[in-house]
Amino acid sequence: MTYMENTYICLAAPLFLAVLCVKGSFRRALTFMLAGMTCCLLSAYVSSFFAALFEIDLATAAHAVAPAVEECIKFLPILFYIVVFEAGKDNSINGIILVSVGFATFENVCFLTSYGTENLISVLLRGFGTGAMHVLCGTAIAIGLFSMWDRAWIRIMGTFAVLCFAITFHAIFNIMVSTSGISLWIASTVPMLLIILVFAISQRLKVI
Repeated sequence: MTYMENTYICLAAPLFLAVLCVKGSFRRALTFMLAGMTCCLLSAYVSSFFAALFEIDLATAAHAVAPAVEECIKFLPILFYIVVFEAGKDNSINGIILVSVGFATFENVCFLTSYGTENLISVLLRGFGTGAMHVLCGTAIAIGLFSMWDRAWIRIMGTFAVLCFAITFHAIFNIMVSTSGISLWIASTVPMLLIILVFAISQRLKVI
């Protein structure tokens, strides 16, 4: 049996102590990472609750429930940061991506503790594929915020739209990686290629 809470404590404790020691942008970055890990833990609880509430199996929950729960919960720290601290555009965009990184890191560690690290190919696909998927979803929401930042009502509608896109993309990814063969390879490599494409475009246009 895997105890996610114990894994969370081991990973979060050094980050929490580091937050107390560093200052400025470093503290903010570590806080976002810690928030991402916390969101991952909370998402597991919420997804399990809905799975039990609607009496669906774990596989169906992973395809239909988890993507919506995870993407919405991942966005909550940034929403809090924007509303309470009136954060600027750059800090908010970087925060979304760092929360996604923290989320993916904790999720990957839980995967490794459950299934082991013997198969290097599986670990690579999991690490880069799932990591890229979470970062890509966070980047999509960040671009949505960036593109419509100057008008509040459009920003709200646009963020909701890209959040729906992230949920849909996440759900498709989960469905494809749940099987072996070509679909697994496609689902694992497409997010990585898209991340590279987004990085290249952003560097060229100075978007993010």
